[in-house]
Amino acid sequence: MTTLDGKPASEVARADTATQVPAGEPDTCRQTPAQVADRLGVDPGVGLDTGQVFERAAVHGANRLSEPARRPEWLKFLDQFRNWLIAILLIAAVVAGAIGDIRDAVVITVVLQINAVLGYWQERRAERSLEALRRMLVPLARVRRDGTEQEVKAQSLVPGDVVLLEAGGRVPADGRLTVAETVEVDEAALTGESQPVAKSVTAVDHTATAPVPLAERTSMLFMNTALTRGRAEMIVTATGMRTEVGSIAEALRTGTEPPSPLQVQLDSLGRRLAVLSGVAVVAYALSAWVRGESLSDIALRAVALAVAAIPEGLPAVLALTLALGVHRMARRGAIVKRLASVESLGAATVVCSDKTGTLTLNEMTARTLWTEGRLYDVTGEGYGTTGALRVPGADDTSPPDDLRAAVLPFALCNDARLTSGYFIGDPTEAALVVLAAKAGVDADWMRTELPRVGELPFDGATKYMATFHTEPDGRTRVHVKGAVDVLLGMCTDVRTEDGARALDEGHRDEILAVTARFGSSGLRVLGAATALMDFGPSAFTPVELPGLTLVSIAGIADPPRPQARDAMALCRTAGVAVKMITGDHADTAAAIARELDIAGDVVTGAELDRMTEEQLAERVDDIGVFARVAPDHKVVIVRALANRGHIVAMTGDGVNDAAALKAAHIGVAMGITGTDVAKEAADVVLTDDDFSTIVRAVREGRAIYANIVKFVRFQLATNIGAILTLLGASLAGLPSPLTAAQLLWINIIMDGPPAMALAVDPARDDVMQHPPRDPRERILDARRLLAIGWAGAVMATGTVTLLAVARSYVDPDTALTMAFTTFVLYQLFNALSARGDDGPLLGRYQFRNRALWLCLGGVLAVQVAVVQLPWARTVFGTVPLTVTQWALCLGTASTVLLAESVLRAVRSALRNHRCHITAR
Repeated sequence: MTTLDGKPASEVARADTATQVPAGEPDTCRQTPAQVADRLGVDPGVGLDTGQVFERAAVHGANRLSEPARRPEWLKFLDQFRNWLIAILLIAAVVAGAIGDIRDAVVITVVLQINAVLGYWQERRAERSLEALRRMLVPLARVRRDGTEQEVKAQSLVPGDVVLLEAGGRVPADGRLTVAETVEVDEAALTGESQPVAKSVTAVDHTATAPVPLAERTSMLFMNTALTRGRAEMIVTATGMRTEVGSIAEALRTGTEPPSPLQVQLDSLGRRLAVLSGVAVVAYALSAWVRGESLSDIALRAVALAVAAIPEGLPAVLALTLALGVHRMARRGAIVKRLASVESLGAATVVCSDKTGTLTLNEMTARTLWTEGRLYDVTGEGYGTTGALRVPGADDTSPPDDLRAAVLPFALCNDARLTSGYFIGDPTEAALVVLAAKAGVDADWMRTELPRVGELPFDGATKYMATFHTEPDGRTRVHVKGAVDVLLGMCTDVRTEDGARALDEGHRDEILAVTARFGSSGLRVLGAATALMDFGPSAFTPVELPGLTLVSIAGIADPPRPQARDAMALCRTAGVAVKMITGDHADTAAAIARELDIAGDVVTGAELDRMTEEQLAERVDDIGVFARVAPDHKVVIVRALANRGHIVAMTGDGVNDAAALKAAHIGVAMGITGTDVAKEAADVVLTDDDFSTIVRAVREGRAIYANIVKFVRFQLATNIGAILTLLGASLAGLPSPLTAAQLLWINIIMDGPPAMALAVDPARDDVMQHPPRDPRERILDARRLLAIGWAGAVMATGTVTLLAVARSYVDPDTALTMAFTTFVLYQLFNALSARGDDGPLLGRYQFRNRALWLCLGGVLAVQVAVVQLPWARTVFGTVPLTVTQWALCLGTASTVLLAESVLRAVRSALRNHRCHITAR
């Protein structure tokens, strides 16, 4: 390969690849495409070869924006100690060592190390999950290399690559246009221009010596802008941080992602708990001081109580829960780009879904054929050629007549090609090629036998396509396919059993009736016509085609996805409404809606234009299908639903859908057919374009929110229980049942494995049998706060009561060990009672979380070691217990389950009583 000046391209590459051609330099946009190609040593028609790509990649690196410098792992570990509560604990350890309490000083230090390790591990787990998601969202680029078109990772682009772009595509690097067919680009992110900018290959004529302003470089494309119209080819001139957007990225590298609303809510909760714990600590310290305890003991226990009262592990467990949930969604086909979107998914009340490819297979299939006055059913699905044409109701699968002549125009007036069930071209044309194959016509073979010598491409104004073919006798035959009403105006004859006959009113009425019947069944209707000419196609214009003979009419459908029906039923059960929004005809949309049981009125875009926002808001709940809508109608629909208080999930795939995806609470883009612009605007990307995946994501969102509630309940009940236990013992004149070291051990249990196991709890079977939660609902409403306070009070009462009773029968050290053990065992049962607000506590669901049972078993085993092993007794100040004493502790701890059962029974009885009164 040589460059435009005749030099070997490899020689030019070696000479010039050390310096990229920055898009920002004025001479780049002022130069012609040939000059830029020569400068970069590339033939735009061939592209770079593999060797050049490797050479330039070694010099310039990956085409990606630099990320903020990664914080060293050892600093991330030290970050676990950058917490004012941890600082207080460190001070407490120093104080304990200074007053001679070496044991507590060592225990506090060791426990802080364990807490830091757990926090570090949780954060790393969340980071790894998010990194995996980023890898799944690697953008692709279509390039010309080695003379062929290829799809490569955008980060592999190098200067000199020839990139091919279409409307909806995102520009993967800065480059100089070499082909621009009606190209317009959205450059608002770079220039602030509110309207798309027209681009061309013409070099910029700028007389000033100063650099050409960015907005005026009309011969250039810039990284991360998007084509809104047209088709383009460009030569990459700058990649990565050397691009225009790279310079912006450099200034934004220190930015951080704001916390989600749920995180803000939990942080607020933490602050309120800090105030509560402060009050509790003061009350405990005063009561202990009045009782004559030493100031050193009071200080250590007060500090430990303050720490145990605040769930500082909540943010880490929350991040882990969201990250793992998002990772599970990704494995099931829904890539959630923002963690905060998980919250909205669980609260979605309406899903506005596109029809084609989402509710349907996006595999157009010919369902029926009319020719010579007779109807034929077409069997088989999709783009496989297995199937046949048969008379309706007949058992014989072979056609009763030779139908090859009826489908020949569909096969020849067609640009689609099939290969092993896959097609290249338009889906509707592919369906017609499959129809021809089922009737015995091999389109590829016929195109060879009857070569095309001319064509009139399909045009939205004329609504038909025509191709011209040379017959064996040398004459030219024209085949036409298009809208039946248009063809009727061009036809003078119709094919019948007796050959071609004049198209009279009787035939015309029959044809129109068949067309109406197909349309009312939701089928797309196309007609085929033909004519033999004595001269070539060059003499004709689209409006001068000779009298045609109508040959056949085909009814084509995009069948619903089988799994979409089940997903619709699940949505109805879950109280999630589904609205179909499509650009198809109302009859076609209504037919699909009937098959999927989508209830409600059918409204067209024209009708929407006649409604005010108030009128649409009043009717929107009763509308099931929006047909013949434009992209801007979607925004109107979202706004109307939001005004009715709905949480809206909206699907989209096109450039013009971006506004609706942004306006919706959850924007859902199609991963296969969706444009880069739609994917960028969306919160969720479906890798399979399947509606049922949206429903699975809603289910997962509900399960994640439920799990957040579970571990928050678990941790806060432990907090409240610890506060009440120490206060209760102090007010009752009993010694403190929990030492500083023991409180810290309980804190490890509370923030550690059990909480994380609750975070990955499997969804309940009935998670989609309840209406969506109110998005304004607090994570801790009055009912949950009552349950938390009730559980904390039961734990405190049981622990203090056991301590008081045991002191009458055993020595003080044994009584204190029993109280400590009882409070720890309470957490095992507390974890079980936190798994839901209603329903039986000990049903089959309790045994479905294997990780939780393993964690609880591990906690029990370690607690046995803390009490029974000599070295552990020295650390935690415990004494060994007998089997009977262990049984007594276990029985006392189980009362929290009994108390939760009583609370649920009372709540259920009150609810039934209210329902009874309402019914009366």
